[in-house]
Amino acid sequence: MTVTDISREPQKTEVIRLAAYCRVSSKSVDQLHSFAAQIRYYKDYERKNPQYKLVDVYADEGLSGTDMKKRDEQNRLIRDCKLGKIDRVITKSVSRFARNTQELLVALRTLKELGVSIYFEEQGIDSDKMNMEMLVTFPGMAAQQESVNISDHLRRSYQMRMESGEFNCCAPAYGYDLIDGQLVVKEDEAAVIRRIFDLYLQGVGKQNIANILNAEGVPRRYAQKKWYHNTINYVINNERYMGDALLQKKFTTDTLPFRKKKNRGEKPQYYVENSNPSIVSKEVYQAAQELQNSRNVSHKREGEGDYPLTGVLHCPECGRTFRRLSLNGTAYWLCSGKAAGATNCRSRRVREKAVFDTFCLMADKLASHRQDLLGTLIHQLEMMQNRSGESQDKIRQIDKQIADLSAQNLVIARLHTNGVLNATDFAAQSSVISNKINALRLDRKKALAEDEDDELIFTLKSLDDTLAGYVPGAPFSQAIFEEIVRSITVVDNAQLTFHLIGGLTLTEKISENARCRTA
Repeated sequence: MTVTDISREPQKTEVIRLAAYCRVSSKSVDQLHSFAAQIRYYKDYERKNPQYKLVDVYADEGLSGTDMKKRDEQNRLIRDCKLGKIDRVITKSVSRFARNTQELLVALRTLKELGVSIYFEEQGIDSDKMNMEMLVTFPGMAAQQESVNISDHLRRSYQMRMESGEFNCCAPAYGYDLIDGQLVVKEDEAAVIRRIFDLYLQGVGKQNIANILNAEGVPRRYAQKKWYHNTINYVINNERYMGDALLQKKFTTDTLPFRKKKNRGEKPQYYVENSNPSIVSKEVYQAAQELQNSRNVSHKREGEGDYPLTGVLHCPECGRTFRRLSLNGTAYWLCSGKAAGATNCRSRRVREKAVFDTFCLMADKLASHRQDLLGTLIHQLEMMQNRSGESQDKIRQIDKQIADLSAQNLVIARLHTNGVLNATDFAAQSSVISNKINALRLDRKKALAEDEDDELIFTLKSLDDTLAGYVPGAPFSQAIFEEIVRSITVVDNAQLTFHLIGGLTLTEKISENARCRTA
């Protein structure tokens, strides 16, 4: 009798039947190109991994939406899995496979029960190595990583376009329309811009210009109802109006939660001359800058004297502003009405340095707790703003469309990086998608702006953005002070009440012994 030890016989390697799932362009011409590229990619993948036998490539259109019921090829893939034709599925990323978390979870469980594993290349996640409990938490985790990946690719795309001078803008400034990726002068709004420059050069202050426009009922964009000092300041200092562009004034943070921040030197900026049609001449724009500089607007409140506190400090009794007085080299501020003997207000006198130090203490606290204070307030306002059923549904649909278009842009960028798309085709397709996204973002902003709280939310976000770059313990910053403080009420010689942009009111005790933080 012969006994053979079969455990020592060479075992034949089992071939794993592989299916690839992808999404391709919705345009018929691009679709063939994209599908061919996907087939080449997965055929090459099969060649590099001999344990796999490619069964088929399943490709749905890029604009099939978030509902899996609309994805014919994905449904065919699931049917073939149920018929036992497939052992493993490979796909580029979670967003290529599903956008709806609930349906993603159902699909993952279905494949798990059928003994079919799925591998997401970008996230490096293999469902074969996950238990059911991990499957429950996977969609959110993967979606977060996908958001990071998409943002990173879009950021790189914008960066390259800015470096080459091709990037124009995401949303046109007042006075312009964005048509086919190019800024075009909108004459009715351009007339308002020219008038603002004319009034300013005639000596009219920014707040007075805003008052004139408000009194005449001159409309703003996106259903905004009022003009403000900051709005006029933005116009006077926007180089777009003389035909140039400073790119990357703001940037998006690299990690979640993504936030827009003012570029204070963290990222490079690019200046492009003659980037778009001008509304005012360079001579008019430069004249406005020279007038602004002569008034020292960047270091004091316009038309209000030579000091940052001029016109800011107010008496709670008579409502008059405070005036500056220097005694033995120390600057003090006191009620102008009381000082002139015109009122019988209680005597109030505060040291200038004490006001600056007290502002720093208030800003330190606000910056340290801005997420709890501002973040919560902004979120609550946005929730209230979006309670309108029609508005909420509209915004949700726009968000879905933007997500789909962003995913398409990502695919195009990868095809270009991999050499499948040449630079000309990439630029053309990317420009078309970017224009659609920009248009949708404008529609979303209009939908949000239909609510009267939109201006308040915008202002609070500006305050939050400023405080995001504020370092607690830093020296007194006159620029930040002028940016966020509307006025200060001198409650008494021991307390100040700060009235900030966005309607916030905070009271802080004056610390006469506070360390000197002024630069």
